[in-house]
This record gives sequence, structure tokens and C-alpha cells, in this order.
Amino acid sequence: MVIFGEKEKKKITLLAFYLKIYITMNKSPSKGDLKDERKRLNQFQTSDMRSEISFRNEELTTNNTKCERNIPVDESQTLLYCTNITQSTESIGEELQRNSKLTNTQVYGTITEEPRRLSSTSLERIDTAQNIGIELKSPYLAGVSVHRFWLIFTVNLISFFIAVFDTTIMISSHPVITSAFESSNSASWLSTAFLLTSTGFQPLFGGLSDAVGRKKPLLFCLSILSIATMWCALAQSMTSFIIARAFCGLGAGGLISLSSIVISDLVPIEIRSIYQSYINVAFGVGSASGAALGGWIADSLGWRWEFGIQIPTLVLCLCTAYIAIPSYLGLTEANKNKSLLQALKEFDYKGSILLTMTTTFLILGLNLGGNILPWKNVFVILSLIISIILFPYLIYVESHTERPILPPKIMFQNPRASIILISCLGSMIAYTIIFNIPIFFQAVMLESATSSGLRLLVPSVVTSAAGTLVGFLISWTKRMKVFLVIGILFSFVGSIAMSFLRRGWQAWVYLIFLVPTSFGQGFMITTIFMSILSVSLQTEQAVVSSTVVLWRSLGTVFGVSLSSLILQNILWVCLDQNVIGPEREEVIKAVRKSVTAIHDLKPLYQDQVRDSYTTALHFTFASAAVLSLICLLACVSLKIPRIGTNRNT
Repeated sequence: MVIFGEKEKKKITLLAFYLKIYITMNKSPSKGDLKDERKRLNQFQTSDMRSEISFRNEELTTNNTKCERNIPVDESQTLLYCTNITQSTESIGEELQRNSKLTNTQVYGTITEEPRRLSSTSLERIDTAQNIGIELKSPYLAGVSVHRFWLIFTVNLISFFIAVFDTTIMISSHPVITSAFESSNSASWLSTAFLLTSTGFQPLFGGLSDAVGRKKPLLFCLSILSIATMWCALAQSMTSFIIARAFCGLGAGGLISLSSIVISDLVPIEIRSIYQSYINVAFGVGSASGAALGGWIADSLGWRWEFGIQIPTLVLCLCTAYIAIPSYLGLTEANKNKSLLQALKEFDYKGSILLTMTTTFLILGLNLGGNILPWKNVFVILSLIISIILFPYLIYVESHTERPILPPKIMFQNPRASIILISCLGSMIAYTIIFNIPIFFQAVMLESATSSGLRLLVPSVVTSAAGTLVGFLISWTKRMKVFLVIGILFSFVGSIAMSFLRRGWQAWVYLIFLVPTSFGQGFMITTIFMSILSVSLQTEQAVVSSTVVLWRSLGTVFGVSLSSLILQNILWVCLDQNVIGPEREEVIKAVRKSVTAIHDLKPLYQDQVRDSYTTALHFTFASAAVLSLICLLACVSLKIPRIGTNRNT
């Protein structure tokens, strides 16, 4: 079956028919006719076919000379050339038809035939066919050409990078900002406001994009992030800045979710792991540069420029996305003919409100408890109770909804339930390490906040490199479970190693101890995302992606809260046992409130407190090892099909 446009097919057919008439009539073509043929051939001329066209033009020149001298033309050569054109285009079409049949697969995990690899010869034929104007099927989905895909992919990659950069930029710069507004006691609300909106609204964009397409929600998120970022740069009060950060979280959370969804719409599952690895690189570089450059920009240029430098790039991404992303992307056949108002009427508003309320109260309780407010505070307790009550009701409502925003079958039916559990636990492991390792360097090693933050650059680079590596390995081997197990094992070994950290070692030793966990996280992030897509329908990929992102974000909150709870409780016991002296009570109270207070202690008390923090952090890192074991147990019975087959690995 030939898969090129009817217009080009007619051109070739008419050319062949025209020449056959002359051959049948044993009539040599005239000089004018040959000029017409030359004109037709020139329409196909491109850089890749210049040599062949040049050869054909030489034949036409020879034939012109023969016509002028009334010498008969060698019709057999002309017919042979025309036949070769037809056979060549047919072979291109047939080969592309064989290689493109996987693009119509509906269930990723049940592909019954190994995907064919395009040879270099095939790729040359594809390029040639595209250059001469024959419209061939793109290797990407949704009818998007190669050039248009790379434009969309670049916009998504940059948008994702900025969203992650904006997420981590406050880590090292919030002391400067809160000091500028003389509101240091409100520092925790900067991260809380951002986290509430980014996590609470993330899953909504997946379901909404199924109803109205990917383009509108993506443009909305880019617009919100652009406006909110400008608001942050111009804020004149702490209250205004916190509200602006909340809107930044809304835009950034939506971009993080939609970027992966758009790529899933366009890239076949057989090669998606490669493109997912690029997303991982953007995540690693964005998070590392945000944490590292935030403080530097605030000190050198002023904190307002942290947000000002983002605005031109965001506006450029917004304009490019408006032009490049097709409006039909992500729409189901049922929704393509519906108006925006009709699609919005069918949206799961009740489930969306319940999901947002459940996650909001959960994050409020976990994030405020032990940080801004004590765990026994009434507001903290009520927030956790409300979230616990709302969650079962949310599941009940979603079970009786035709198009739920959070389908229960995704969360409670294997293998997807196990994959989501591993994703959540993996995020808890990562943030148990990321959140507490700076405390080790500040409280035990007595380093500054800037120095301890810079130590996270190497783990971020390792995570990105590992994610890129496993993306290519998955594409090459078509296996996923083996790499998921490898990632979990590296996380386990790294967590155990970190539970033996001591002061007094060389700087490079600490970096080596951070590598295994970072390497394992890189393997886990890419493999988890690919695994759940491989066992899901194409029509489910938006909701599935949003669900994974939601539980990964909740895992971040769980990891920070659980590790803080373990650290503070064990630290209290260790301080009570280790600190001895007349100023015992004052010392314990001071170091529990602020890590920097350790620098001002007398040498005797300083050593006692540093030893207490060391022991407490050992137990905290050991909890990450326990979480790794739970991941490993959940992975034992997990069945993930190889990409391109229905066999489980």
C-alpha cells in the first residue's frame, strides 16, 4: 500500500502514461514535449536528488539533440526510468507501512509483534520521498510532522525546565527575600503556598486536557506562570509575594503534568523512554540550577531578578506553543466535534473539587505540623482528619462517575497500583535524603547553608545522567522491570551507606556516599513512568500521567514530614541523653529551634549536640532504606510487559 498524497501519485502516473503513449505509437517526443517533461521533473528537484535529476537532464539534453537531428529516442530507457520511479516510491510506501503499524496500537502493553527498526537505507528513502514532495507518514503520532514535533518538544522541554527551576529557586534565596520584607517568620509559607497549588491542582489538568485538548490548558498554565512570575518580581509586600507564589505553583504544577502528557501524545511507546530521559535531564538541571543560582542571583543582581529573567523565555514559549501545538491534540473522537462549553459540561467537577480539598488539607496538616505549628495544634489535627474523611468519599464519587478525574481502577488494580505505590515511596526516599542531607552538613559538619546546598549539585547531575542512560537502555532492550529493580537496589544500598556518615572524612567521600541513591532515583523515575504507560490504554495516558505525578508529589510531602518527625523525636531523646552541663535546658531548646545556633555554642556543648544530630540522622536515613525494602517487595510480583510484546518481564 502506497502512503503518499494523491496529487503526487497522479503526477507520476500521468508521466508514465504519457511516455507509454509515445512508445506505443512509436513516436519520438518533440522538443516541446521534452521541455514539459523537464519542467515536471524540476518540480521534484531537491538537494538530496540533484545527482539523479542531473543525470535525467543529461538524458533530456541528448534526446533534444536527437529530436533536432530526427534521430529516434531510446524509448526503452525512458520507460525503464519511469518504472524505476514508480517502483522506488512503492517500495518506500510499503516499507513505511510495515514500520508504522505500531503507531495505531491502542493498548501499549499488548503489542504482539517486535517493532521493526528503520535501517539507514530506509531513512534515506524516507528523506528522499519527503524531499520530492511525497507526503509520508511521520514516525510521530497525531499526524505531526518531524519539524513540528521538534518545535513542540523544545517548547515543552524549556517550559518544564522553567517550572522545575521556579520550584527550587527559593531554597537558597528565601532568607534574602523574607529579610527584604522584614518577615522572616513567614518563610515557611513561601514553600507551603507553592506546594499547595502545584500539588492540589496538578491532576485536574490531565482530566481537563482530555475534555478540551492539550493546547488550551497548556497555554493557560504558561500564561498564569508568566503573570505570576512578573507579580513576584514586582511584589511590594510579603502577603502579595506569598499570593503570587501560590499562582506560580498553579502554573508550574500544570506545566510539569502537561509536558509529559503532550510528549506521550506524540511519541510512540517504543521510543518514548529516550524522550522521557530528556525530560529527566531538564528536571535535574532545572532543580540543581534553581537551588544553586537562586542565592547567587539574589546576592549579585537582587532577588527580583530571579523572577525577571524568567519572563522573556516564558513569553516566547507561550507564543511558540500557540503557533505549534495543534488544537486537536489530546481530543478523543467523541470530543472533537463538541464545543468548548459542551466539553466543559462533561468535566468531573465534583471529583476535582473533592480531590483538591483532600490534597490541600493533607498538605496543610503535614507541611505545617512540626514546622510552623506543633503537631498537637488543633488546626493541624483537623486538617489531617478532614483529609482522611474526604479520601474515601472521593473514591466513592469517582467509582460512580463516567469520566473520573482520578479513576479508582488505576490506584487499586495491579499492576498500576503497585507502580503508583513504588512511585510514591521512591519520592519519599528521594526527599528523605534531599531534605536531611543539608542538615547533616550544617549541624554536624558546621557548614554554611550555601555550601551545603552546593553539595546537592553532584547528586542532581547523577540523577539526570542515570535517567538518560536508562531511557536508552529501555529503548534498546524493551525491558523495564529489571531496571526498576536495579534502581531500588541502588537506593537501598545508598540509604544504608548514608546511615553510617561521620564527621571528619574527606569531602570526596561524602560525594561518593551520595551517588548510589541519586543513581537509583534516576533509574526509578524514568522506569516507573514508562512502566505505567506500557500497561495503560492510549486514551488513559493523560489521567494516568496526572495520577503518577500527583502521588509522586504527595510522596515528596510524606517524605519530608515523616523524616522530620523521625529526626525531631530521636533528636530530642539523644539531646536528653548526651547534653550534660549547667546550661543544658537552654542549649537543647536553642538547637531544636535553629541549626545555626550550634555555631555559637561552647566547644563542650557543641560536640554533644553534633553527636546527637549524627545519631538522629542515622535513624532518619535508615528509614529510607526501609522504604526501599517495601518498594522491592512491591516489585517482586509486579508483571510489566516488554515493549513490543505481550510477554511479562
